[in-house]
Amino acid sequence: MIETPYLLYLGHSQDPADIKTSRGLAVFRPDICVGEYRHDDCPLTLDLPRMDFAAARAAGARTLVLGIANAGGKLGEALILDALAALEAGLDIASGLHHRLNAEPRLAEAAARLGRQLHDVREPRPDLPIGNGKKRAGKRLLTVGTDCSVGKMYTTLCLASALARRGVAADFRATGQTGILVAGDGVPLDAVIADFISGAIEQVSPARSDDGWDLIEGQGSLYHPSFAGVSTGLLHGAQPDALVLCHDPVRPHMRGLPHYPLPGIAETIEANLRVARLTNAEVRVVGIALNTSAMPEDEARALCASIEAEFALPTSDPYRFGVEAILDRLLETGVAAPGVAANA
Repeated sequence: MIETPYLLYLGHSQDPADIKTSRGLAVFRPDICVGEYRHDDCPLTLDLPRMDFAAARAAGARTLVLGIANAGGKLGEALILDALAALEAGLDIASGLHHRLNAEPRLAEAAARLGRQLHDVREPRPDLPIGNGKKRAGKRLLTVGTDCSVGKMYTTLCLASALARRGVAADFRATGQTGILVAGDGVPLDAVIADFISGAIEQVSPARSDDGWDLIEGQGSLYHPSFAGVSTGLLHGAQPDALVLCHDPVRPHMRGLPHYPLPGIAETIEANLRVARLTNAEVRVVGIALNTSAMPEDEARALCASIEAEFALPTSDPYRFGVEAILDRLLETGVAAPGVAANA
C-alpha cells in the first residue's frame, strides 16, 4: 500500500498538461494532499502550500508522488536528484512514469539504506489474462477521446460521483497512473503487453450482478498514431454499453504531433462505435464532454449548446458544468442516441 498523505511533485514543469497526475490528485483527493513541491523556474501551481521535503514530512506527508507525465515517461537527472533528497528527508516515492524507480540504482540503494519504499504505479499485475470477448453481466460506460489528455479521467470520475449521488451503484475503473492513485486500484494499461490489453480490462471490470455501472477510464485516441493500439484494446475489453466522447475544442493538433490535425467529433464517434461493436453490438453514445478550461465561461456554455444542437447529444464540461444531462441520457432504457451516434 502507498502511504498517505501525499506531497505532489511539479518539479521544473512548464506545460500544464505535464502535471496532470498531480493536478488530478489535488482535484479529486485533496483530503490526502498536504502540499506541492516545485522549483523556482516552475510557473505552475495547484494552489496547495509550497513545501520542501523536510517541511512536508513535518506536516505529515508520507509519500512524494512524482505526478508528472513527461515525454517517454523518463526519470531525468533532475528528477532523480529530487527523489534522492526526498528519500533522505524520510519520504517514500510513488511514480507512474514508464522508467521504473526500482530500476534506477541510486534510488534503489538509497531506499534500501533508509528503509523507504519505492512504488512503481505502472507495474501491471503478473496474472493478466488474454481477452476472450465473452459477454459478461453488468453495465459499462467507457470514455473515449479525439486525442490524449482531453479529460477522459475527469469525465469518468465526475460521472461516477454523480451516479452515486443519484443512488445508483457505480464504480470507477482506473486504467492510468493518475486514476490508480485516486482510486487506489486499477490497471496501468499503457504498460501492459499488447496481447493482454483487452484481457486486463475484462479483469478490472468483471461481471456484476447488481443494477449498477462500471465507469471505465479511457486512454489515448483511435486517431493518435502513437497510442491508437491501446485505445483499440480498451474498447474491445470494456464491452461498453455506453460511450462518452471527450474533446478539447481549443487544441490545435494531436498532442505531441504538430503534423497531425485533430479529428472531427463526428468521425471520432463513428470510429469508436465501429471498433466497440466487435464485443458489444448494442453500444451507443450518450454524450459529449468538452474540456473548456482554457475558455471564458460564456463562450464555453455557448459552445456546449452549439455542439449539443449539432449532434443531438447532451454536451457539457463535466468539471465546470456537471453531467446531469449526460446521466439522463445514460439511464434511459432501450433508447438509442439520436443524430450521428444512431446513424454511424
